[in-house]
Order: sequence, then structure tokens, then C-alpha cells
Amino acid sequence: MAAAQKPYVYTVTQVNHHISSMFQADRALGAILVKGELSNVKYASSGHLFFTLKDDASQIRCAMWASDARRMKERIKDGEAVTVFGQISVYERDGTYQLYARAIRRDNSTGALYERYEALKKKLLEMGMFDEQYKKPIPKYIKTLGVVTAMTGAAVRDIINVSKRRSPGIQIILYPATVQGDGAAQTIVRGIETLDAMGIADVIIVGRGGGSIEDLWAFNEESVAWAVWNCSTPIISAVGHETDTTITDFVADLRAPTPSAAAELAVTDMSSALQSLQERGARLSGLMNQSIMRFRQRSTQYSLMLRLNGPEERLRRSEQFLLSAAERMDTAMSVRVREISALPARYRELLDIRMADCVKRACHRLELYESKLNALSPMAKISAGYAYIEDAGHRAVRSVSEVKKGDTLRIRLRDGSITAVAGEVKPVRDSDPQSRHT
Repeated sequence: MAAAQKPYVYTVTQVNHHISSMFQADRALGAILVKGELSNVKYASSGHLFFTLKDDASQIRCAMWASDARRMKERIKDGEAVTVFGQISVYERDGTYQLYARAIRRDNSTGALYERYEALKKKLLEMGMFDEQYKKPIPKYIKTLGVVTAMTGAAVRDIINVSKRRSPGIQIILYPATVQGDGAAQTIVRGIETLDAMGIADVIIVGRGGGSIEDLWAFNEESVAWAVWNCSTPIISAVGHETDTTITDFVADLRAPTPSAAAELAVTDMSSALQSLQERGARLSGLMNQSIMRFRQRSTQYSLMLRLNGPEERLRRSEQFLLSAAERMDTAMSVRVREISALPARYRELLDIRMADCVKRACHRLELYESKLNALSPMAKISAGYAYIEDAGHRAVRSVSEVKKGDTLRIRLRDGSITAVAGEVKPVRDSDPQSRHT
């Protein structure tokens, strides 16, 4: 009997490649138009566009390369009704199929879920439930953290891991809630009300991981929004990823982009806080030591100032001042006495000098007067060859009209006198020039 032939075993790569070949061979899938509502739209940093296209019963993952996305005039967003043209193919690495979009056309109608979302958002906004003035502050240091989320999943693990790492002694109370599907909103409301009624939790985190608008719809229900609004305990909303925004995010006291970020916002890093306290303690100790040193220096300065300005020191300085003043007075008196003693001799010397000067000036004036007197004296003229004539009555003869013939005249010369008798008197005529010299 022939041995049974062993079946051929395919690798995963071979299977995915075979299915991809089947998709490529189907011409209907190579150029297809698909109509639906946009959800979970994400623009990657590389420029590629990823989104989900859904209807009431199903959904399909879609991608658009950056070269095609750049040709779009406007960015698309969740909730829009569109028609997508593209090719359905298999992504062999993950073994999934998706629609590779080449073009996207907006339809006139808006998705039903998106319309409900916008209507509730507008209603609650007008009621003032989003106002910052109603937001409760998040305590800086907490002992107990309440969490309303699914019992399993990445969200609760991230919250527990981050909280325990930041504060190992923290107590976490988990209310396991259904966060997706029918009845999810009711379990979330019960979780918030239960933890708030217990009064143990300092902060409550309400949230879940990311997903489409359908997956996150429980957090867009009005009943959940009112439960968050009426809760007296501060609530941090951590629904989906950073790009996801729900009604709960607007009503909560604080929104976190992810569950991990919510745990970081709610639980203070105790190691950093302890390090900060140690640094502050060291800084405070240094400041105290500096203050003590300054006070000691100031005390030493005040002690020195007290010694310098005390009664004994002031008396000592006054005594030194009096002794110095007495010494200066004695010196000044001695100098003054010597100066006064020297005054008579100095005045006598000055008097002699001034007397000699006065005598000299008087002799000089006398010589001048004598010179002038000699110049005016008749004897000086007589000595020059002239004679003085007087009559018998000793009167000076100034004119020939005063002499007659036979009068006795006395002629006085430099070295004696002559007595004469006038023999002839002859006046000088003006017309006879020679007679003027006779």
C-alpha cells in the first residue's frame, strides 16, 4: 500500500502573498468607489493620511499616500460623509486588507453620529457646562485615586503602572466599567456616582484607549456628561488618543491626551517631590546658615560699636582730647609769648628803618629846596658877572629914570661893593639898537 502523501505546508508570507495576488487579479477591486462616513482620521507627520470608512453595519480601514493627500484642497475630518475612489489591496506584513484611496469627494450630508455629537456639544455649551469657572482644581498630592474604565486593556494597565511608579504608596480604586457598546454609558455613570459617593478618592480618572467615533461614543452620551458635571470629586478625562475629543473631555475638570498622561497629571512624582524637598531643605539650611552668620557678624559689629561708643571709651577719648587740647594750648601760648617778646625789638628795628627813611627823604627835599633857592638868589646872578645897584637910601635902582647926574650909587659885586657918582645918565632909545648894549 502506498504511503500517504504529506500535505504541503504554507508559510504565513506565502498565504498573504497569495491572497494579495487574488485581490490584484480582481479588476473590480482595482478601481472602486466606496461611500461612507469618515472616522478616526489621522494625518501622519510623513504626510500620509489614515482613516476609517464606515456605514451602519461595517467599516473598512483606508490609507492615502502623501502624494495623493497633498492634492486635496481641504483637510477631511471625522463625521464627514464622503465617497472614496481607490484600490483595495492586502497589506502583506500585517495580513490585513484596506482601501488605498486615490481621491476623496465630500457628500452634502453629514454623518449621523457626528450630527448628534455636534448637537449635544452645542446644547451643553449653551448651558455653560464647559465654562472654566466651574472647573474644580486637581489636588497636587493625593492618597487615593479612583479609576472608571475597563478592567482589562492597555488603559487600566497604563494608569496603574504610571501611578505606582510615581507614587508607590498610592491606593487605586478601580470601578470596572463597560466602555464600548450597548449599556456602556450606564456603567460609566454608575462608576462615577459610586466612587464619588464613597468619598475616598481624591481624584477620579474616567477614560479608555483610542478608537473610532463609534468605539468612543459612550463618552459622548448626555448621561455621562451630567454624571461628570454633578460629581463633587475632581475628574480627569482620558478618552482615546491626543487627537480624539469627546463630550466628556469638555465637561471634565481636566482633559488628558492619554490614560498615561492622566495618571501623570493626577499623581505627583514622589521621587521628584522628595528630591525637590531635599533640595529645598538644603537651600533652606544654607539660607539659615547664611542668616546665622550674618547675625553673628552683625552681633560682633554691634559689640565693637558698643565698646567704641560706650561711656568708658567716650571718657577716654574725651581725656585724650583734653590732654591734646592742653598741649596744643601750651604750644600756642609759648609761640604767642615768643612772638610778643619779639615785637618791641621788631618795632624798634622798623622804627629805625622808617626814621632813617624819613631823614633821607627830608635831606633830599632840603637839597632840592636849596637848589631851587640858590637858583633864585641874587647872589647867584651876581656871581655870574652881574652887579646890584642901589641909591643912597639903599633902594634898588631898576631904571635909569631913577638916577640923576651926580647921585651917589653903591654897586655890589660878588666879592665886595663900590661907591660911585653918576657922571652922565643916558637912556636907551628903542630905535637905536646899539644903545641897548651900552
